[in-house]
Amino acid sequence: MTALARVIDYETTGLPEDADPEVIEMGSYDVNLTSRLLVHQSAFQSLCRPRGPIPPQTKAVHHIWEEDVRHAPPARDLWDRLLAGNGTPTWLVAHNAKFEMHFTPPWGIPWIDTYKVARIVWPDAPTHSNQGLRYWLELPCDRKLSEPPHRALPDAYVTAHLFVRLLDHKTPEEMAKISEYPALLRAMKFGKYRRNGVNMTFEQCAKDDPSYLEWIRDTSDMDEDTKFSARYWLQKRAK
Repeated sequence: MTALARVIDYETTGLPEDADPEVIEMGSYDVNLTSRLLVHQSAFQSLCRPRGPIPPQTKAVHHIWEEDVRHAPPARDLWDRLLAGNGTPTWLVAHNAKFEMHFTPPWGIPWIDTYKVARIVWPDAPTHSNQGLRYWLELPCDRKLSEPPHRALPDAYVTAHLFVRLLDHKTPEEMAKISEYPALLRAMKFGKYRRNGVNMTFEQCAKDDPSYLEWIRDTSDMDEDTKFSARYWLQKRAK
């Protein structure tokens, strides 16, 4: 039986923290883990009919209108199709996977977050968005299949290529382990150490001003990635 990784991307009516966000488009691409090739014949895409309206701020991202989804099936009728594909996957893959995980049923399949893994493998990349990494790494993406961006199938296609490149550096098991934790940040793109477009690294701050990282770790209301990174670099300094 061929081991598959299924790369998934959703377009939605809002973010997980918004009121009742819904999936309005889903797309997936399989990667054969033996050959490290995309399985084009198993690519899947469908629009999904939401219960409520599509807010203008999300239309501005993916440009999906109510008239586009009026006759589409609801997402709940498509989950089995997305899971079944041409075989049950060994891994589920997404870029910033906590977004897709919020909407996906609990299938009991481990997730790989290419965003978190890319931050470990290429900490000095100018961007860690999937489209930004596509150009920075010069991934061999077909332009027609990669566009338009911010649509489910093209984004899944680009992330699948990114996942294949990451396999040169990490095993799926290693990627899944990295994905269990918040993203590890390198540069401090906020606060008093961002000056004139130059960002101090967390590592340097741990050496020069550990009390600032201690404040971030213990007291601040910053996001989980920032607090996790402060804790990580403080622990590394202490060793």
